[in-house]
Amino acid sequence: MLVRTQAWGIIAAVLADADPSGAAVRQRLSNRLDENPGVPERALLEYLLETRQSDANTVETLESARQMRLTPAALPPQLAEQIDAIRSVSRISALLENNMLMTAFQPIYGLEEKTVVGVEALSRFVSDDGAAAELWFAEAAAVGLRANLEFSALGSAAAAAKHLPTNLFVSLNISPASCLDPRLPELFEHIELPISRVVLELTETVKDEEYAQFISAINPLRDKGLRIAVDDTHSGAGALSRMVHLRPDFLKVGRNIIGDVDNDGIQRALAACLVDFAEQIGTTLVAEGIETVGELKVLTELGISAGQGYLLGRPSVMPKDWTSWDTRLDVDGLQRHLAGPGQAGTAAQAATSRSAAPHTNDQS
Repeated sequence: MLVRTQAWGIIAAVLADADPSGAAVRQRLSNRLDENPGVPERALLEYLLETRQSDANTVETLESARQMRLTPAALPPQLAEQIDAIRSVSRISALLENNMLMTAFQPIYGLEEKTVVGVEALSRFVSDDGAAAELWFAEAAAVGLRANLEFSALGSAAAAAKHLPTNLFVSLNISPASCLDPRLPELFEHIELPISRVVLELTETVKDEEYAQFISAINPLRDKGLRIAVDDTHSGAGALSRMVHLRPDFLKVGRNIIGDVDNDGIQRALAACLVDFAEQIGTTLVAEGIETVGELKVLTELGISAGQGYLLGRPSVMPKDWTSWDTRLDVDGLQRHLAGPGQAGTAAQAATSRSAAPHTNDQS
C-alpha cells in the first residue's frame, strides 16, 4: 500500500537522525511502533498526536489534533499531504474495524400496482463529525480504500435486509471499479441475502477502457440472478449506446427529468421518450426524487414502472418502518392530506400520510 510505504519512509527518516537532542522523540516513535506491529501508519499517527499534546508550540507538531496536519514550516507540502493520507487511512480503517456504519432503506414503489417492490440501501455513518456518506466514500477512494468501504456497506445492508419483507429487491450502491474486484463474487457467498434479490446500482458510468472487463466480471453474477441498475447522470450518446449493450435491469432517472413533469411539456415529452426507450431495451424505468402528487400522477400515466422519493417514503434505519411497507399507496389520500387545513404540504408530511394509510389488499 502506497500510504504504508510513505509512513515507513517518514519513520525511517526520523529514526535515522543521530542528533542526541532527538533521542526522546525517537524513543516515543519506537514505542508506538512496538504497540502497533505491522501498522506503521497508525504508529506514526499516534506519535504525531502524542507530540502535539506534549509540545503544541513547536513547528514540528500537528496544527490541530482533529485535522492532524503538520505546519508548512515543519514539513514540505508533499510530506504534509502524505500525513493527511495517513490520517484518512486511520479514520477509514477505524470505521471498518469498529463497524461504524448502518443502513437506511428507502422504499421503491411499483407505480401501477401502488405497492412497494423494492428498496434502495443508503449508508449512514456513526461518526463524531457527522460527515455525510458521500464524503466518507470520497475520502476512502482518495486513499485506495473505496472497495473496502463499499463491500462493508454492502455487507451491512445485506445483514439489515433480513428485517425486510422477503418479496422486496434490495438495491445496493457500488462503483464500477469495485465490480471488478475479485472479492465481489466471494461477498455473495457469505451473505444471507439471496443474489436473486440483489440489484447493484452503479454510482458512476463504466469507463470505456474497462467496459469489456466489466461485462466479463458481472455477467457470471447476472447468470445467477443478480440485476444491474444505472442512472441517467451520464446519458450522452456514448453512454446510451453502452447501455443498450449492457441491458441494465433498471434505468433510474432523477429530478433533471421528472422535476415539474406535470407542468412542463418539454419535461413530459422527455420522460415519455425514456419510457419508450426503456421498453425497447427491456429495462424497468425508475423515477427518483418524486416530490409532488402531480408528478406522481403524470409519471404513472406515462407508464413509468417504479418510483421513489420523499413523497412516497423517506429513508429509514428503523425496522418497524421497513416492515410497514406492505401498505398500498393511497394517492388520493396523499392529495387530500396535503390540501388539508393547517398542512404545509411538505414531502415529510406526505410520507407521514403514506405511513398512516390503512392496510388494504385492494388491487384497484
